[in-house]
Amino acid sequence: MVELPENNSNQRTSVELFAGGGGLAMAVHQAGFRPLLFNEFNNRACETLITSARKTLGVDGLQLVSDTNPRTPQPGQPAPLYPGDVRDLDLRALEGEVDVLAGGPPCQPFSAGGVAKGDEDKRNMFPAMFKAVRETRPKVVICENVRGLLRPSFAEYFQYIQNELRLPFEKRIDEVSWQDHNAHLTRILDRLSEDDNNPDHYKVVMIPVNAANYGVPQIRNRVMIVAFRADLGVDVDAFEKYVKTARFSEAALLRSMRDEDGPYWRRHPEVPGHVRDLVRARIPKSVKEDDCQPWRTLRDAIKGYGTDATLAPLPPVDLQRLSDKPDFGQEIGVTGHIGWPGARIYKGHTPNELDRPAKTVKAGVHGVPGGESVMLLDDRVRDAASPTGWTYLHRYMTVRETARVMTFPDEWHGSGPRGEQMRQLGNAVPVVLGEFFARAVAEALSAVGH
Repeated sequence: MVELPENNSNQRTSVELFAGGGGLAMAVHQAGFRPLLFNEFNNRACETLITSARKTLGVDGLQLVSDTNPRTPQPGQPAPLYPGDVRDLDLRALEGEVDVLAGGPPCQPFSAGGVAKGDEDKRNMFPAMFKAVRETRPKVVICENVRGLLRPSFAEYFQYIQNELRLPFEKRIDEVSWQDHNAHLTRILDRLSEDDNNPDHYKVVMIPVNAANYGVPQIRNRVMIVAFRADLGVDVDAFEKYVKTARFSEAALLRSMRDEDGPYWRRHPEVPGHVRDLVRARIPKSVKEDDCQPWRTLRDAIKGYGTDATLAPLPPVDLQRLSDKPDFGQEIGVTGHIGWPGARIYKGHTPNELDRPAKTVKAGVHGVPGGESVMLLDDRVRDAASPTGWTYLHRYMTVRETARVMTFPDEWHGSGPRGEQMRQLGNAVPVVLGEFFARAVAEALSAVGH
């Protein structure tokens, strides 16, 4: 069971836009923020939020609302969930009551997996985020998005996004191009002093991250954007230094595997000797020293190690009983841990390895791409055509295994068929990554008396 912070009238508050399956919302809640409002456009994702609300979001249920001008719920009351277009919301009633405005605006305009139209794409929801900032005037804004924002072709527009967040009340009118508006914002920013404390302004920190460096058992490169209202007096340089400091590393993982009886292998005594030998053979002779903890691996996630001491090991999936029937595998008592047929490995889609962090969990334009959700197993069969004489078996990852890779609690139950649940997970923020940033925000607020 997820341990929930206590509800009280003094608890910090949050609003979650583009909530999806709830990754960032769970993270912000775990950091001690009471949700005042959720917004999500996708019906299946709304069903997921409602199903998991009491156990993962720290609210006494969610209440679907059609009112585009929602009011603040009292502590203990169900939080409103607006299941519609965020651009229709009028959040002015929440002005002055929101500590953190959080959300990951849809990333398809900037994703390498999408069509990458950037600012021209109608799915670009950053303008809606800025509108919400103007209406609620939150103390802090937390955004997560894809690393594609850092691509050279988007560099100027991404700088414009940050400038808009710094000066959200300098609203752009439709007749003005973003380039001209950016020039206007730049002129204002150039005149501001470092000790600017205007409550209409925000101080922005942009941090490229690999989620594996924060304890997530997955290689996931993203961009975190955190903006503090200028009048709060937060030391943003100290905040940036703190969140950029690596806690976990690949080098530490390799050091833990280097010896035959190293800490990693002692944690996983079930690993066959031939698998250990393969893994250890790939470790470089020279591995740098650091003070980090080891990256967490896919095997760690499946076995329940690291992110939550209460997670039990997931039972093995019977390869002889793979099925596309939606109720298959429920007899093992683990929701979503269902074997799926048809997994294959092909050029350009290499599988996940158990003793590495998983590859990036992807939503996929047409479902989950093959290689990204396929995993190699410890089991092998004789194969005369293989250079080694053996071929390792493989299968699709289950929804539950994928949720663990995203550091979602086992209480999270996705709504819809397998592909839809995987889409929600692929679009989400890993809970452990989001919680690290949300807790850092809470500490920064406490440091200045908020």
